[in-house]
Amino acid sequence: MSIKAEEISALIKQQIENYDSDIEVNDVGTVIEIGDGIARVHGLDNVMSGELVEFSNGVMGMAQNLEENNVGVVILGPFTEIREGDEVRRTGRIMQVPVGDELIGRVVNSLGQPVDGNGPIESTNTRPIEAKAPGVMDRKSVDEPLQTGIKVIDSMVPIGRGQRELIIGDRQTGKTSIAIDTILNQKEEDVICIYVAIGQKDSTVSGVVETLRQRGAMDYTIVVNAGASEPAPLLYLAPYAGVTMGEEFMYNGKHVLVVYDDLSKQAAAYRELSLLLRRPPGREAFPGDVFFLHSRLLERAAKLSDEKGGGSLTALPFVETQAGDIGAYIPTNVISITDGQIFLQSDLFHSGVRPAINPGLSVSRVGGSAQIKAMKKVAGTLRLDLASFRELESFAQFGSDLDKATQAKLDRGQRTVEILKQGLHQPQRVEYQVAIIYALVNGFLDDIPVEDVVRFEEELHAYLKQHGSEILNHIRETGKLPETDEFNKVISDFKNTFVVSE
Repeated sequence: MSIKAEEISALIKQQIENYDSDIEVNDVGTVIEIGDGIARVHGLDNVMSGELVEFSNGVMGMAQNLEENNVGVVILGPFTEIREGDEVRRTGRIMQVPVGDELIGRVVNSLGQPVDGNGPIESTNTRPIEAKAPGVMDRKSVDEPLQTGIKVIDSMVPIGRGQRELIIGDRQTGKTSIAIDTILNQKEEDVICIYVAIGQKDSTVSGVVETLRQRGAMDYTIVVNAGASEPAPLLYLAPYAGVTMGEEFMYNGKHVLVVYDDLSKQAAAYRELSLLLRRPPGREAFPGDVFFLHSRLLERAAKLSDEKGGGSLTALPFVETQAGDIGAYIPTNVISITDGQIFLQSDLFHSGVRPAINPGLSVSRVGGSAQIKAMKKVAGTLRLDLASFRELESFAQFGSDLDKATQAKLDRGQRTVEILKQGLHQPQRVEYQVAIIYALVNGFLDDIPVEDVVRFEEELHAYLKQHGSEILNHIRETGKLPETDEFNKVISDFKNTFVVSE
């Protein structure tokens, strides 16, 4: 069989024409040191800060320290199988999490992976967890209330959509309860909620999820859980994952509430990471950029301008204090970043005043402009009245002969304290709050015994639902108080039917 030269050359030409050069360039480094969730890698000269890298056993890591001879990588998962000499590959991807409607109703970890046992999340969209906060021109001032359903907050320390309001207090003073009640109250407010649990026991988080599920709140809530048993990098990343999921909704014109419970544990996890990466420690052994850690997170909360879709992201960061010390490093840092704080006091909590909010130390630097007119009108003097009552109360302990005006102030103060108490997981719609505070400040409760005040409130709400529905609708729809005579008449009519207990 003779071989024809032209056939061979034609075949070679065809091969050359169809040749597709797929050259794959991989940056591969080597682990030179490993321990405590940190790997030092040599050879990844072009790696980016915050880039994901993959170890030979499939575990992911994130490049943090870019040094001259090596890269400090935090390991996002179990690190016991990684050995010195193992290969590490660049992925070319910055740390991202899945976003979108598919996450609603799910419990995920800091990487956006489901941990609730309900199967995979079919989300095609992702966003990088580090993003630039909206600029000044992309925002507008906060002018819409975010109703928490908690009387003492909505009346005296109101929160607006797009605000950052710190909730601060010792452990076991009811901080998480405030967050849960606020989430429950968003049921008919068209707000998507994201609850970020940082460094909490898994049993606590599952209790929160169960409460939300029973009350139908998981239909509009995402829970991001970085439990106490997780490695420190996941605790550090959890808040950024939560805000990233929220931003997807905000930039699509929706309203979002993100709760960070709590940032002191995130700061402790970041301190642990930084010390292991051998970054120089500063005050209380925190690294120098611990302020930036929280500012770049909380600045992403915003009320967007109408040109940008008018969406909003409201942040409720929590910080735990030690023995009520709000002058410690992390509390003062976060206070200076946020637009106000709600201070929970353990003395009040143990004396039965719940929620245990101290109105004297709590402030909202935005809220007044985000209150409905009716609430602004009825609750205007509430804070001052309460402050003067607390002062008088401490003096009244020493003397019994009080003049009439002082006694009247004390009596009104006692009833105010009773009205501002609220049961667990019982958020109240704003029109009911306005009604009872109106009754209080206009003296309808002055002759009601203190022990009957709570029952008076419950029965008033039931009476208004039945006989004063147009008044409630008026407050809800217009945000304004109804005619004074009409309002007074309904409350007086109810008061005539109210039976004081013997």
